Amino acid sequence: MTIRATNQARVLPLRPFPAPAGPTPSREPLWRDLVGDVLRRERLSQGRTLKDVADAARISMAYLSEVERGRKEASSEVLAAAAQALGLRLADVLALAQGELIRLSGARSRSLGAGRAGHPGRPAGPMGGVLLAA
Repeated sequence: MTIRATNQARVLPLRPFPAPAGPTPSREPLWRDLVGDVLRRERLSQGRTLKDVADAARISMAYLSEVERGRKEASSEVLAAAAQALGLRLADVLALAQGELIRLSGARSRSLGAGRAGHPGRPAGPMGGVLLAA
């Protein structure tokens, strides 16, 4: 091998390869997206501003915005503070997010074919029907 051959680098394309044709599989919902949706929905249903809730929760408005948009994975302390600022308990926020997860997962499993093979009526997924408690 020559020095010239060892100094050559592979060229990687900057654009991703095109997606294969056909239906794209639906993405599993992320917990941070679900919790953020719940916080935003509750805030808007109360007619409150982002600044108002962030001030009451003693967190920055920018951070609360990122949590609501699912860009940040908030700690339990931040979630509890945001929930309290909205007049909710942390358990309420988690239960609402759980309900949304079940709804979305049910729609996803129906679109993929209900249940796993050999277990009719059992929810699809690695752990079957998982319930969250807070």
